[in-house]
Amino acid sequence: MPPLIAASLNCEIRLTLPAMLDCEWHKLNQSKAKDDENMSVTGIDHVQIPAPEGCEAEARNFFARLLGLEEIEKPESLRSRGGCWFKVGSRQLHIGIEEHFRPAAKAHLAFAVNNIESVCAVLKRGGVLCVWDEALAGVRRFYASDPWGNRLEFTEPTRDR
Repeated sequence: MPPLIAASLNCEIRLTLPAMLDCEWHKLNQSKAKDDENMSVTGIDHVQIPAPEGCEAEARNFFARLLGLEEIEKPESLRSRGGCWFKVGSRQLHIGIEEHFRPAAKAHLAFAVNNIESVCAVLKRGGVLCVWDEALAGVRRFYASDPWGNRLEFTEPTRDR
């Protein structure tokens, strides 16, 4: 167990330096440093949000009809898992089936949009509650939920950003 986890559990475990050097967590961190020094993360390919079984019709209504996202055909090998995929700019949004689904109330994805007022109006006409937030300078943003309660953020930079 990494030292931080032991501390956060309020345990009386006191790891000695030799014990820390022998733990798998430490070895993993060491081996990463020795791997390819030219390695880099270049961006995000896709994000996936959870949804309950049988969500596909609601997903298409919300993400394709309301938000105007283009549905992408899932590869044949993944279709039996359910869910659906959408194109978001040069990235993808995957709606994935989760057996014991619980909506993500805090974790969320943020959509960058043009004409945020129109996006909010479209969602409101679709029966979606939109809550504006002004806590971040240089950006207009609001929060909404998908049909299953996952938190979504919609953002548009202001001119002074």
